[in-house]
Amino acid sequence: MDFLLKDQNGTDIRLSDFKGKKVLLSFHPLAWTSVCSDQMSSLEENRENFAALNTIALGLSVDSLPCKKAWADSLGISGTSLLCDFWPHGDVASQYGVFRDKHGTSERANIILDENGREMFRKIYPIKELPDINEIIERLKNPPALDSTDKDS
Repeated sequence: MDFLLKDQNGTDIRLSDFKGKKVLLSFHPLAWTSVCSDQMSSLEENRENFAALNTIALGLSVDSLPCKKAWADSLGISGTSLLCDFWPHGDVASQYGVFRDKHGTSERANIILDENGREMFRKIYPIKELPDINEIIERLKNPPALDSTDKDS
């Protein structure tokens, strides 16, 4: 599935533009919360690791563009795209099955897509738990066998 969302700078980001690269979709419930801040900062801090693994990391939440821009600036995030799944509200999170209807936010989840856009890893974390970035890096270094999908919850 393809999508088009704006990042914190108002730049259009289309998933299909990354064909040939792995893509980490790192969903977080809301900006301005401590665990979400740490989660997005870990993406920024590991940009070189992701690049070496032919991977683009994208942070996604239902926050608006002005909110994401102010938040990214406050965190010093300049090289990682933080996407606004604002309108239609949570549409991309819904497409990936990680939208929390009761709360109007996404789950805290990491989904890795392979170079052809196929899901190769999915993990939903407890809302208050910071995802282990090293687990993601290890999964990128050692992907599962072809046609295998890890669906932890």
